Amino acid sequence: MEFNIYWRLAGFYFTYFAFVAAHSSYWSLYLQSLGFAAAQIGTLMAVQQVTRIFAPTFWGAMSDRIGRPDRVIKFTMLAAVPVFCAVFFTDSFVGLFVMMSIVGFFWSGPLPLVEASTLQRLGGATAQYGRVRLWGSIGFIVVVCGVGAMLDFISISRLPVILLFLMLAMLVFAWLVPPGAKTLHADDQGAILSILRQPKVVAFFVACFLMTFAHGPLYVFFSIYLVDHGYSKTSIGLLWSIGVLVEIVIFYYFPRIQQRFSVCRIFLFCFFVAALRFLLIAWCAEWFPLLFFAQVLHAFTFGAFHVIALGFVHRHFSGRHQAKGQALFTGLTYGAGGMLGGFLSGFVWDPLGPAVTFSLAALSAAAGFSLLWWKRPFDAD
Repeated sequence: MEFNIYWRLAGFYFTYFAFVAAHSSYWSLYLQSLGFAAAQIGTLMAVQQVTRIFAPTFWGAMSDRIGRPDRVIKFTMLAAVPVFCAVFFTDSFVGLFVMMSIVGFFWSGPLPLVEASTLQRLGGATAQYGRVRLWGSIGFIVVVCGVGAMLDFISISRLPVILLFLMLAMLVFAWLVPPGAKTLHADDQGAILSILRQPKVVAFFVACFLMTFAHGPLYVFFSIYLVDHGYSKTSIGLLWSIGVLVEIVIFYYFPRIQQRFSVCRIFLFCFFVAALRFLLIAWCAEWFPLLFFAQVLHAFTFGAFHVIALGFVHRHFSGRHQAKGQALFTGLTYGAGGMLGGFLSGFVWDPLGPAVTFSLAALSAAAGFSLLWWKRPFDAD
């Protein structure tokens, strides 16, 4: 990949996940400061995940139709910024619900298109994807630590200002995303439904759904959970950043790991350690070293998982289905799985407690492991 293209894509990943860091780590605390109950917080945190179910597919199809994903990326980000500004004029549940729904519809569009563009430019060397994507993880760490430290000294009410600044930075780099590499798509690649009906593809998508479902309670309630156990916002930022730091290591060294172990084994291991991670979070929050270790496991529960999953999608949804394939993956897994996991955790959190909620997350990851062990979708690749 050319150096100029590399840094333009890296810049987008950096700013995109910088925004994700501030939003996913501290937005629930902002909502809590407005007096919302756990079920309301779970609903508001899940609403943007709902848009990730269908919006990426819509924008992916639009990109494939016009053949210029960079234009779609610019349009969606340009539309998201002014809508987000509504946060400064409402603090009601309905107002925030509407604002987050519309922002989510636009904001969830660019990432799958950038993913498809990055993988397209890498060609067959998809294992090298992590060395571009790691800049998103660096952006996450910088912001989650920096904002966490800031919020120990300023009011959480200032969070929307921080988020707006990060969104504007994302808009700048969205404008710099290069046009997709020109490719000629064969007419004999078949309908996308024929790909989705393949048993190995079905098993893959269901397993990925279960993994992202398991992460739902983490992204909605982890910061609140830590505050309830006496951790400062600086410590919260540190724990979030540790997970992303090891994610960077995995992204960088994944090509070497893949040379030593089969993709199937690595993917199964990701689900095994996910179940372990959520059990540690559920029952060991008072022991910082064990909580620290649980966050280290993020290297596999997201890092290695994500690289392998995108590679699988890239191989099976080629040519004219490339952007739609990445969008479907985002919508059906991170969208539907993350939304349902976060939404349902809001209704379990108060009546059953955090330990049971995170234990159910571990059970979801274990179910994904069992499905992969049974179907072995990578063995046929």
